[in-house]
Amino acid sequence: MKYYLIAGEASGDLHGSFLMRSLKKADPEAQFRYYGGDKMQAEGGELASDYREGAIMGFVSVLLHLPTIMRRMRACKDDIAQWKPDLVILIDYPGFNLQIAKFVKENSICPIYYYIPPKIWAWKEHRVKYIKRYVDRVFCIFPFEVDFYAKHGYTAEYVGNPSVDSVSHAQPVNRADFLRRNQLPDKPIIAILPGSRKQEVQSGLPIFRQINRSLFEGYQFVVGASNAVDKALYDNAGFDLVWDDAYGLLQHADMAIVNSGTATLETALFNVPQVVCYQLPAKYISYPIIYGMLLKIKYVSLVNIIAGKETVKELLAYHFTAENVQTELLQILKCDAHRQTILDDYQRIREKLTTQVASETAALKIIESLKH
Repeated sequence: MKYYLIAGEASGDLHGSFLMRSLKKADPEAQFRYYGGDKMQAEGGELASDYREGAIMGFVSVLLHLPTIMRRMRACKDDIAQWKPDLVILIDYPGFNLQIAKFVKENSICPIYYYIPPKIWAWKEHRVKYIKRYVDRVFCIFPFEVDFYAKHGYTAEYVGNPSVDSVSHAQPVNRADFLRRNQLPDKPIIAILPGSRKQEVQSGLPIFRQINRSLFEGYQFVVGASNAVDKALYDNAGFDLVWDDAYGLLQHADMAIVNSGTATLETALFNVPQVVCYQLPAKYISYPIIYGMLLKIKYVSLVNIIAGKETVKELLAYHFTAENVQTELLQILKCDAHRQTILDDYQRIREKLTTQVASETAALKIIESLKH
C-alpha cells in the first residue's frame, strides 16, 4: 500500500514516525511519502516537504505568510494527485490538513484517515462538520473524544495515547552521562520547556529570565531547546540549554515550567510536577476574546483536561508572569501535600489513558479497513 502522511510540527513528526514503523510491521510492502521531518525520514520513504517550512502560528503571522502557506498547500495537493496514494493519513495540523482532506475527497483520490485529530472540542468546534464530510475514519488519542464525536453523529475510535507510547519506550538516560554530555553541574534541575515554535520561544524566554533564581538556592534552571526553530532564538537565553532531548531532561528534572501543549502530558507521564504557561500575541486584547468567547473548555492543558480538575497551575496570557511562575514553583517545592496531590492525579491520568500502544492499534485498524 502507498501511504501519504501529513504532519505539521515536531510532535506530529515524532508520532508520525511511530505510526510508520507500526505500518511497516503490519504491511511489509508499505510505501511512504509525507510532509514531516527528521524522525519520519528515519523510517524511510520520501520526504515531500519539511514541516519546519510551514511552522507558522498566530493569526497575524498566518496573514503575513499567507502566500507561502497557499503555495505549500497547492504543492501538497499536486503531489498527492500525482503520487496517487492508497490512503492519506492526517496528523493534527487542522488549518492545513482539513483543506487537503476536502481536496482528496472531492477528487475521489483515496480514503482519508485522521490520526491524532485536532482539538476541536476545545475551540473551533464547527470544524467537526468538515471532518464528518471529508474524513473517512478518525483515530482519537483521548478517551473523551469518542463521546464528543458521538454527540455530533460521527463514530470515532480511541486507539490509545501516543505520548504514553513514546514516554514508556524512552531510553533511560544515566544522570552522570546526561550532566556530563550537557556540561551541567550536579544540582537539582528545574526544566523549562518553552515550546517548539518560534513565537512560543520568543514570547516565553524573556519572562523566564525575569524569575528570581535566588529563591531557588541549590537548583539550576535548564531550557529544553528545539532544533525545530532557529538556534539564534536561544542566543542570550540566560540559561543552560539541552538540545533536542526533552525526555532526557524530564527524566532528571525535579520540577518543570512547560508551554501548554503535548509536552504538559509528557511531563506528567514522567511524574514531574509542573507549572503550565502560555503566551498570546497582543495578550491583553486576545485573552478575553479567545478565552471568554471561543474556548469551549475550562482548562487548556492536557493534564487538567484529562484529570477533569486543576491538577497543575495554568498561567495564561496576562497571568503568565515571572512572579506567578516562581510563586507556583515555590508552592511545589515547599508544600509536600501539594506536590503529592499532583503526583496522585498523574497516576489517575495514566490509568485513564490505558497502556495500549496507539501507533500499533491504529496501524492494525488501518490495514484491516483497507483490506475490506
